[in-house]
Amino acid sequence: MAVVLALLWSVSGASNSPDPHRILVFGDSLSAAHGIAGDAGWVSLLEQRLDERDAPWRVRNASVGGETTAGGRTRLPALLEEFQPDLVILELGGNDGLRGLSLRAMRENLEAMVDASESAGAKVLLAGIQIPPNYGPVYTERFAAVFADLAVERELAFVPFLLEGIALEPEMMLEDGIHPSADAQARILQNIWDELEALVERVEQPHNGG
Repeated sequence: MAVVLALLWSVSGASNSPDPHRILVFGDSLSAAHGIAGDAGWVSLLEQRLDERDAPWRVRNASVGGETTAGGRTRLPALLEEFQPDLVILELGGNDGLRGLSLRAMRENLEAMVDASESAGAKVLLAGIQIPPNYGPVYTERFAAVFADLAVERELAFVPFLLEGIALEPEMMLEDGIHPSADAQARILQNIWDELEALVERVEQPHNGG
């Protein structure tokens, strides 16, 4: 009888546990822990921070090294349907810039991913990136403006530069000069968290947060 009661309590307790809130991190190698241990990446650090909260959270890192906005636009709908996130951290565009791809197409792809995420019921945090100045001032300025303009027009939570405080610090970058080192991951998380925290709180308290 004791075994039966324990089993019933276990099943009842599991059924009463709240479903976890969900964050989908959808980016490129900057979010895929390129060149460092996976558990040292900023997304893993984000999971650890969320584990400290009262409400349960799940994080899915669907970031792929080398991904462009065109590739992300193709991949995202299936992930939204499968994972059903409350929040999407959209961190794509760097590879478009490094390859000198069309900024108009990049903008269209980013906006399509924002549309898909919001249609799926997820709030979006847009993480911007900047490219090296050797691409010329016109292209680099227009590239950065794509993220800023989209964030304003769509009223998105926005991190203007994911690698703020990192990109110009050699000890925080890998030898390729493009990817952040393990030492930089906590700073990346803080750059994200400065904008993400309010969204997390709104999801946790939907009746108060709107």
